[in-house]
Amino acid sequence: MGLCRFRPPMSGRMGILWTLASLKDAAAVEYGCMGHMMYGRVFLNRAGLSEGARLYSTHIDETDISMGDTKRLDRVICEIISNDRPKAVFLLPSSVPMVIGTDLAALSRELQPEYPDVPIIPFGRGSFDVHGCDGVRDALTTLAETLPEDTGIDPDPKFNIIGSCADMFRFGADARETVRIMRGAFGLNPLCIMTSDASVDDIRKMGGARVNLVMRREGEKAAACLNKRFGTPCVSGRPYGVEGTLEWIEAVAEALGISPDQEFIRSEKTECLRRLAYAAPMVRHILRSHPDEAAVSLGGHADVVKGILGYAVGEVGLKKGACWCDCPGMASEDIPYLSENEWTEAVRPYGNGLLMANAEVLMHFGCNQNLQISNPDTRWRVNPYEPPFVGFRGALNLADLWFNAMLEKN
Repeated sequence: MGLCRFRPPMSGRMGILWTLASLKDAAAVEYGCMGHMMYGRVFLNRAGLSEGARLYSTHIDETDISMGDTKRLDRVICEIISNDRPKAVFLLPSSVPMVIGTDLAALSRELQPEYPDVPIIPFGRGSFDVHGCDGVRDALTTLAETLPEDTGIDPDPKFNIIGSCADMFRFGADARETVRIMRGAFGLNPLCIMTSDASVDDIRKMGGARVNLVMRREGEKAAACLNKRFGTPCVSGRPYGVEGTLEWIEAVAEALGISPDQEFIRSEKTECLRRLAYAAPMVRHILRSHPDEAAVSLGGHADVVKGILGYAVGEVGLKKGACWCDCPGMASEDIPYLSENEWTEAVRPYGNGLLMANAEVLMHFGCNQNLQISNPDTRWRVNPYEPPFVGFRGALNLADLWFNAMLEKN
């Protein structure tokens, strides 16, 4: 890993941790250095994720490394299962065991017969060259492959959300808005919100859902596994803006084979457009008189950048500034992956416009901290009821942020 002026990109190991740490009734055990999980818990608490899996680290010393001794891990798992009685144990790697070739999959197979009622599930992606998005993808896929049971379709129609994980900024708010829309438009309740608000039992019941809503591309492979096994259709994408949310609802309706509640949709659309119309003259004035202030630059998860950009340019009428994603594996022609030096230079020509990125980028350029859309964060997120970015309410929230930020410049 090279030197970074800002916080280093999320590693594969951290992607796995942020995905698994929110699962209730589980234990996450890292076979690695003593302090890793302690610092991980601090980051999770700051993000507002104070409940979920119990986090443990075995610690390793020179003898373990040089002799390949893994008895420490055996003792830790025995103690955790005996004392805490989790419904699943996740084995997480760290860099040193990955470098020396410790086989967590083989260890889990050896230990599993001793604990037949508690699945022991190993995860990889602990080396230095793995990006966080790959860790999230592998964690979601492994959960979908190992835990769901053949429970049959739930008699009360329900849906799953796949990809709502703690590494995404405003993950809880976006999930709640998605649930609100699904209840209002289809009368469906969530079966499993994977993984930001789920338990091990929720994962086990995922096969009973009528549709899987994939909120980030890392969850598509997990959805494919569930489709292959249970035949559950899926809808991929994040609903941004008024028109974007309406299109997303239509896609969900097609997957379910039912019509949405038109009264709910009409009410939500009318309310959004009415409120947005109040600010339309101000936006048109800024576009005519100060077009450089109406350019929006975006940096973060590729799906978030793409969705917000489409709403900003396609519906609100703002101009496209510099845009980049934070994972090289998700780069495209429209939204490339940029290094620190590259995005720093790319943003400078749009210095009078709106910048939406992580907290460190906004601080670096002295920009409005309310325009944060991605992690890393610099604040404690104690309030779980912040407004979303997706859906109808997300459309109003984003417009509110943009309009007030432009007003502050005039």
